Amino acid sequence: MEAHISEIRNELQSRDGLWRRIQLECQKLYAELLKIKEYKDMQEIQIKHQSSPVQLTEQLENKNTELLLFAESGEHHEEELSKIRNHVYRKEQSHGFEQERMKTEISDLTEELHQKEITIATIMDKASLLERQLKMELETKHKLLTKQQV
Repeated sequence: MEAHISEIRNELQSRDGLWRRIQLECQKLYAELLKIKEYKDMQEIQIKHQSSPVQLTEQLENKNTELLLFAESGEHHEEELSKIRNHVYRKEQSHGFEQERMKTEISDLTEELHQKEITIATIMDKASLLERQLKMELETKHKLLTKQQV
């Protein structure tokens, strides 16, 4: 049971590490998105001063398309993150149920052990009583035997 708990704990730690890496990746992607947005804004300003309106519109549409693709990628990462969260939650619940089951089982085994200890103590008392009775009978028989011999 301890090995199973350890295995579950290791899996949860592994998934937690994965979860943290995904969060870090999302933070990096968000930071990159902000940089791209800044870069896009700067390019737009430069383009306004240098390009014709048609080129400006075309470049702006390209940048918007890039941003949309990037945002969709972020949504995909969020979905994966959500799936991992749900999986970790289910594992934690399963682990909690397993712990409760093991606590109950340990409690039952402890109670059973206690009952067996009581039974052993009772048997030992009876054995001691029988031993005393047997000694008394042996003494009585021995006295009778010595009387008969005399």
